[in-house]
Amino acid sequence: MKAKDTAQRWSAAINTVTIGGGARKSVTIGGAKCIPWMSYEGDIGNRPAVGIEIWDAGADAWAEEIRKQYGKVTSDPVAWAKRAAELKPDLLSLRLMGTHPDTTNRSPADAAAVVKAVLGAVDLPLIVWGCGVSDKDNVVLPKCSEAASGQNCLFGSATEKNYRTIVAACLADGHKLIAESPLDINIAKQVNILAHDAGFALENIVIFPTTAAMGYGFEYVYSIMERARLAGLGGDPLLKQPILCDAGIEAWRAKEAQAPDDALPNAGPAAERGPLWETLTAVNYLQAGADLIILRHPKAVMAVKEAIGRLHSGAASIA
Repeated sequence: MKAKDTAQRWSAAINTVTIGGGARKSVTIGGAKCIPWMSYEGDIGNRPAVGIEIWDAGADAWAEEIRKQYGKVTSDPVAWAKRAAELKPDLLSLRLMGTHPDTTNRSPADAAAVVKAVLGAVDLPLIVWGCGVSDKDNVVLPKCSEAASGQNCLFGSATEKNYRTIVAACLADGHKLIAESPLDINIAKQVNILAHDAGFALENIVIFPTTAAMGYGFEYVYSIMERARLAGLGGDPLLKQPILCDAGIEAWRAKEAQAPDDALPNAGPAAERGPLWETLTAVNYLQAGADLIILRHPKAVMAVKEAIGRLHSGAASIA
């Protein structure tokens, strides 16, 4: 008896978004016409991209196991960017924590100078985040956007209550946009609507439904991401955007990743446990539809890149 064809056909494809280009390397994400890796249902799209996170200041608070890998360069974002580039990520993710008003409170001009210096030091595409304080980001990110004009960066993030300034800056300077929402499909769509109504093309947006580490609300986040991907493949124009997953920062908040060996004597050495927690968090999100994964530890970067290569080639061989 002939086996029944159970493959599902989807009516739409996830948008493609390109970051970088010109004299700079570029990376294109998205484009899937099926659920992750199910190539017998359609085109699996572009290979998910891996980014490495760096900060302009404040990385002394990172887990010791990560700081050991980078040494003194974490105090210099340019040197850190060069070191991270040696690991051959697809892009870099620069978080401007030095501008946070409760810490060093650096000026917009200082932040813009850092962005410009990092862009001049490496040829990788760049993601630029603010410090997460809306009022400060609203004065910092436009200056950074202007400093990076023409470099086609990915700027984050636009939220439901704080989107106008960053949307205007990205429109003026030719950048892509991260649309952030707090684990809510309807709010994710609303942020996209607001950005679009302000003149930003839906095709230039990457959605960020926030991220959780494995064991810390992971299943709920996974289900939200999966629902968004299914809706996008089903034709919803407000959920056809590629998905970003900030796995590194969340995985290393977990006690299982950063606790010293004597605190978790039966969980394995921290030097292996932390990178593994980050790797498993990231690889599991790839199954939900993540198109862009941001990581911290070099071991996790290498492991996730290897997993993506195996998944991508394995899926292609099924077709």
